[in-house]
Amino acid sequence: MTLTQPKRKLNQKLDLKLSKRPRRLRSSEAMRELVADTFLQPKDFIAPFFVVSGKGEVQPITALPGVSRFSVDQLMPQLERALNLGIKSVVLFGVVPEGQKSAYAGAASDASSPVNRALREARKHFGSDLVLMTDVCLCAYTDHGHCGLLKSSPKGLVIDNDASLEHLASMALSHAEAGADMVSPSDMMDGRVAAIRQVLDHEGFTEVAILSYAVKYASAFYGPFREAAGSSPSKGSSEIPKDRKTYQMDFRSSLEALREAQLDEDEGADMLMVKPALSYLDILARLRPQTTLPLVAYNVSGEYAMFKAAAAAGALDEALAVQEALTSIKRAGANLIISYYALEALEKGWL
Repeated sequence: MTLTQPKRKLNQKLDLKLSKRPRRLRSSEAMRELVADTFLQPKDFIAPFFVVSGKGEVQPITALPGVSRFSVDQLMPQLERALNLGIKSVVLFGVVPEGQKSAYAGAASDASSPVNRALREARKHFGSDLVLMTDVCLCAYTDHGHCGLLKSSPKGLVIDNDASLEHLASMALSHAEAGADMVSPSDMMDGRVAAIRQVLDHEGFTEVAILSYAVKYASAFYGPFREAAGSSPSKGSSEIPKDRKTYQMDFRSSLEALREAQLDEDEGADMLMVKPALSYLDILARLRPQTTLPLVAYNVSGEYAMFKAAAAAGALDEALAVQEALTSIKRAGANLIISYYALEALEKGWL
């Protein structure tokens, strides 16, 4: 390449006396590695899995390329895969047929539910080598798709916050009985952490921890998950609320996030979550100085799907984009990251 002088010259020569040059520490890959301060490790990830009934079931999820639902027998090799990659924790989401759903989400607490069967089997296979977490929410088990029970009011059907707490606590208890190390209420009902802690302690499960989805926004980035879990709200009736904005947080609110997190910590949460991750890195960074509890961020389904679509279209380098995005989550203050990319990124050496 031939270098040419600029056509226009300055009237005076610059008298540069630079003693501070940040570029010195970017001069080579080895130098950049030397001074980098944020690193991702396999143990930083919580791998999410969807569990279904039956045997031999591997059901690809259209909206989440590369992600499938697994029956319990097919899930065990996936958990071993995660463990062999250095991932120390997984979170399980149950998926049941429409015929098993009801207004009161009875299947959520069933001892033979896919999640409870998976917990018992995983405990036999992996002992205490793998931290087993479970999602505690009613949305995949109600026939209306909401995270709490419904009741009539002068405004029509609304979420019955307080009546939902007993059902959520019962679901958490069933997971504890099946062998969960940690339960993760994602419903955003007021008081659910306290209710779950009270029931777990009363039944002797004082060692079972609670990871609270303390800061969960009513986000547009959950769409693929709702296909995966069959948990879209307002199914089948025009009278049912069309969205979850009365209990999940408004994306314009930031101070409320700090309040929600403090309330859940006061109620006995052992870890706190911010969800989604990438659109709420500012919230994660603001929450970090407020608490000494471990913070988790959920790199949600819509974020994953966007990267997959952009990569398929050739619009970005998937490996570099995933590395950058996941690192940004940890840099913002997360101790742990739930991501559908966890296994793929580690297997392909992207991190």
